Amino acid sequence: MLHSIRWRIALPYIFLILLTMLGLGIYLSNFARQMYLDEIKAQLAAEARLIGDELSPYLSGNVDSATLDQLTRRWGDLVGARITIIAPDGTVIGESQENRTTMDNHLNRPEVIQALSEGQGHSTRHSNTAGIDMLYYATALKIEGQTAAVLRLALPLTTVDTNIAGLQRILAGVTLIVTVLALLLTILIASQTTRPLRVLTRAADRMAGGDLNTPVPISTNDEIGRLSKALNRMATQLRSDVEDLQTERSKLSAILQQMTDGLVMVNQQGLVEMINPAAEEMFSITQDQAIGNSLAGSLRQHQVVELWQRTRGSGGVQSTTFEVGTRRIYLQGIAVMMDQELAGNTLLLFQNLTRQRYLETVRQDFISNISHELRTPLAALKALAETLEETALDDPPAARRFLQRMATEVDSLSLMVSELLELSRIESGRVPLNIKPTQPYAVVIPAVERLHLQAERAGLFVSSDCPEHLPLVAADPLRLEQVIVNLLHNAIKFTPTGGIIEVSAHQDSESIIFSVKDTGVGITQEDLPRVFERFYKADRARSSGGTGLGLAISRHLVEAHGGKIWVESTEGQGSKFSFSIPLA
Repeated sequence: MLHSIRWRIALPYIFLILLTMLGLGIYLSNFARQMYLDEIKAQLAAEARLIGDELSPYLSGNVDSATLDQLTRRWGDLVGARITIIAPDGTVIGESQENRTTMDNHLNRPEVIQALSEGQGHSTRHSNTAGIDMLYYATALKIEGQTAAVLRLALPLTTVDTNIAGLQRILAGVTLIVTVLALLLTILIASQTTRPLRVLTRAADRMAGGDLNTPVPISTNDEIGRLSKALNRMATQLRSDVEDLQTERSKLSAILQQMTDGLVMVNQQGLVEMINPAAEEMFSITQDQAIGNSLAGSLRQHQVVELWQRTRGSGGVQSTTFEVGTRRIYLQGIAVMMDQELAGNTLLLFQNLTRQRYLETVRQDFISNISHELRTPLAALKALAETLEETALDDPPAARRFLQRMATEVDSLSLMVSELLELSRIESGRVPLNIKPTQPYAVVIPAVERLHLQAERAGLFVSSDCPEHLPLVAADPLRLEQVIVNLLHNAIKFTPTGGIIEVSAHQDSESIIFSVKDTGVGITQEDLPRVFERFYKADRARSSGGTGLGLAISRHLVEAHGGKIWVESTEGQGSKFSFSIPLA
């Protein structure tokens, strides 16, 4: 409490007033005492003159000490003072109160010495005879120019001391009252003076706590009022700066949250300071597990640690490509040294190349598959043509058989090219779709009837489950029927004799789900993710003919309708191809 500004203002004034009152009390006490003494001196001087006039006749000739004792006692009773008559040699020849015969020689008394030399003298001292403090006044009595005796009057100072003590008590009381009043007034003034400072302190504490919206009240126009205005301007500027920082931080946070690339910030000690959600997903780690921990312990990828170390050593941009564990995720890591405010830190950027790797694999497989698909009929055509040229021209029946087989291979090539062109047009959006409200029943039943004879020849039972009351879908009926025909054709192709194929449709929320389910050979788990790729064929499908484009065309047609297609299969237990089409 004593360290507050209020007390630092109040205490000096209190001490000043207290010292002033004490000094004034001491001064007034001494001044009053001196006034009393001066007044007593004047009184004793007047009384000494009167007594001296009366005493002069008794000092002429022989001096009778007994007479002088009687006179001094009478005059002492009249004036209320002790009277002593001292001969020029210091012998006491008259005394009003004490036995003069037992008294010392008074020639060495200060007042006597002063009176003999100057005509009058005075002193204040302790009387050994009376045992109290006395005020002495002495005057020389002269007869015919010669000092006949020294008349000394003395008064005790007990009355003066009593009066001075009373005055001092009064001054002490006044000092106490004035000090208390001054204390209260000083505290009040200091409190009023520091109250705006306390308000400013509370306002500054609120600002330090983040509350920049409550303005500081301005109650005066002095320095404190100007300080309040400055604080309000500072709060406004800080609020604007904080809002700008929060906006920038929100933008940065939104960017980091939505980035598909992983970001990790590492300090000089190799501790992770920042990680975004993309990096968390890539390395299967949470933010709490990463921040504050080492890079090696958090990401658990030695390639990343080596990348960071190379960057620290060279200071330039470094990159590497690596695979994350058993998840088959391929990442490209790029490390950049930061400068200025983030000097010493390293920014690690991770790009997911899994999709690019997958597309590269698909491209390679596509080239391999189309090369294979083209090489087989072309090789057959070449062999047939050479055989026909060499041996069969002279044998019309054999030549006719060779020509028929060549026509079959040409038809296969034509079908492949036709489906490739159609797939290319669908992927590029150049195939117009005649979208209109379509009854699902009107799509499923014609497709089933179209392949019903083919299924019977294969010894398969085909059923349909498509209620007529289903809501209409927004679709091109011919293209949607083509999708079902492709799925149903594959089911017939890969279902052994005696199997069952079921074509169904049912409503699911805002779409109709079409399904083709069979009891065929099924699809392996390795082949499931790739069955909708162009020219992709499972090992079982390679011996069954076909171009491998039917499912790819079906996928693009479904997606062009705003739906999606998927497959569920267990090897040896059949497959279920499904796709969704939005309601009209």
